[in-house]
Amino acid sequence: MFGDAEAAKDFYGEVLGWTFGEAQSEYGNYTQAYANGKAVAAVVPPMPGQEEQSAWCLYLASQDTAATVSRIRDAGGEVLMEPMEVGEFGTMALAAEPSGAVFGVWQAGTHEGFEARGVPGAYCWAEVFTRDPERTDAFFRSVFPYRVQRLEDEAVDFHMYNLGEETVLGRMRMGEEFPPEVPSYVNVYFTVEDCDAAVAKATEKGAILRFGPMDSPFGRFAALSDPQGASFSVIDLTTTKGEMPKTSEVD
Repeated sequence: MFGDAEAAKDFYGEVLGWTFGEAQSEYGNYTQAYANGKAVAAVVPPMPGQEEQSAWCLYLASQDTAATVSRIRDAGGEVLMEPMEVGEFGTMALAAEPSGAVFGVWQAGTHEGFEARGVPGAYCWAEVFTRDPERTDAFFRSVFPYRVQRLEDEAVDFHMYNLGEETVLGRMRMGEEFPPEVPSYVNVYFTVEDCDAAVAKATEKGAILRFGPMDSPFGRFAALSDPQGASFSVIDLTTTKGEMPKTSEVD
């Protein structure tokens, strides 16, 4: 969701190689983004009353949006937009978990979501950055059927949310390195062929480098803010360094 959708298209087209479909005026000028012909994201102007901050919004799948919204309320979250049908494409809602991180809920119709993941230009991963990790963990476990694991690393407080054997979302405690005015948020990672080249292109186009590039067992990654202030990260999954960290179950 971007105050200047055309500027966002120009920026991400250059940095991630996206192409774009036609803006759909009947759906708030929703514009689909493609990587090698596969749907990987969308760009939309802000809804009335939400013009103050451009941001990426990750939508979590639901078989019944109304039931998910009910669980969100019961678990102490805030419903920002009630379930709304989007033509034949599906049903959406917007919510915030107890510490304030905003996310979407999507019950698929003809539009099932990402057509590609983990390839250059496509979504790869996301983490909830929160100032209240205990409440955040309890919330997501109440709303979705997540099994939670803890990363055995004294340097960070990081949990992983799993569906079956697949890890689908991370949770990071926000420490003193985050200025107090930065709210809890969901950080999305987009896959790139070369992390350093993507960072160079992004900063050339007006982005601010917040962290990295840094090597990890998962890939070489960096965190940025785009020219309109939306946070995102890029990761090269082919450049890995170090051993995978150990994990333990959280009861």
